[in-house]
Amino acid sequence: LTQMVPSLSLLYYYGLMNLDSNLTVKVVGHQWYWSYEYSDIPGLEFDSYMKSLDQLELGEPRLLEVDNRCVLPCDTNVRFCITSGDVIHSWAVPAMSIKLDAMSGILTTLSYNFPILGLFYGQCS
Repeated sequence: LTQMVPSLSLLYYYGLMNLDSNLTVKVVGHQWYWSYEYSDIPGLEFDSYMKSLDQLELGEPRLLEVDNRCVLPCDTNVRFCITSGDVIHSWAVPAMSIKLDAMSGILTTLSYNFPILGLFYGQCS
């Protein structure tokens, strides 16, 4: 009982933090690619595949560059809703210390505010 009360209050406040977002992005992990859907903008959804060696431009990092980037606003509360369409995946943005598991049938949420403008590479880790 002594652990239950603080835990429930933390879960409650965490839920309130997740409600305060300006943009919601649905992220679905698939084998070899990710799907993104901007829920607040109807019809804005796309798949993002890693570029092969022959598709890379000069200076683009191997195994990190994708064909369609997920573009997000700076200094805006973004809610990510992450799940999987098949097996367990891990959606990560190492430069921002973000790593979430994506599991089929389970919706994982995270609210995040990107404090600086830049190009951040995501990885399946």
